[in-house]
Amino acid sequence: QVQLVESGGALAQAGESLTLSCSATHNFYGDDHLSWYRRPPGKERELVAVSSPGVTTTYADSVKGRFLLRRENGEKIMYLRMNNLKPEDTGVYYCHMRNALMGVDVWGQGTQVTVSS
Repeated sequence: QVQLVESGGALAQAGESLTLSCSATHNFYGDDHLSWYRRPPGKERELVAVSSPGVTTTYADSVKGRFLLRRENGEKIMYLRMNNLKPEDTGVYYCHMRNALMGVDVWGQGTQVTVSS
């Protein structure tokens, strides 16, 4: 079974940048759906960005133009570059992988991002 581990979460000031990494025990491939989610304090988990096969990466309106999901098929790592961070970006960030054909639906354990004003 594939396992995912996030890293790169930290305390940042508003306006700064962070890059989160999602490392997997198996290579990512073109037919994998790869996503980043976050859970703000006291709120439900929400979608941040999703990369699906053959489709342009989609971003939540709140992060559009500031965040960039980067994946390399054949590699075991995915990134989320977060620019111009805002306090409302605070939360636990999770990576997620889904491949219906392979029967894979896996979450990482999360990494904490805290943005101070």
